[in-house]
Amino acid sequence: MTRLLQFAAGLAFAAVATLPATVHATDSTDVIDYRKNVMKSLSAASAGLNAILQGKAPAENLVLQAETLRIIATTALIAFEPNVEGGDSKPEVWAKWADFSAKMKAFEAGTADLAKAAKEGGVAAAQGKVQAALTCKGCHDVYRVPKK
Repeated sequence: MTRLLQFAAGLAFAAVATLPATVHATDSTDVIDYRKNVMKSLSAASAGLNAILQGKAPAENLVLQAETLRIIATTALIAFEPNVEGGDSKPEVWAKWADFSAKMKAFEAGTADLAKAAKEGGVAAAQGKVQAALTCKGCHDVYRVPKK
């Protein structure tokens, strides 16, 4: 548990600690790299949570993993606020900003609800919230360049 706690705390710290770089970045490459790192962190946190829910990782790490996902989700929209096209993001992110930002805010709220359920009801409660929280495909289908 201690190693996972240290890893999750480090991951959350890294996501939050690099936040000022997004706000002050002047190089478009820096903005795109930061955005990619936030999204990779979300993917890793989601994979860890799914491993726990599938019984492939220790259930006692559920709350920590869900909270890590929630923290990283709070940085996701901010990572896209600079209007810098490129990376894996389609131009539609900024052309349809109202829709994109609404979906990202819903994702953030969903991960908060998931983390709360994990704290209050454990694995069973989290399993009931994971599908509603992890709505990644809804944005990826519209706003992400397809993987090759």
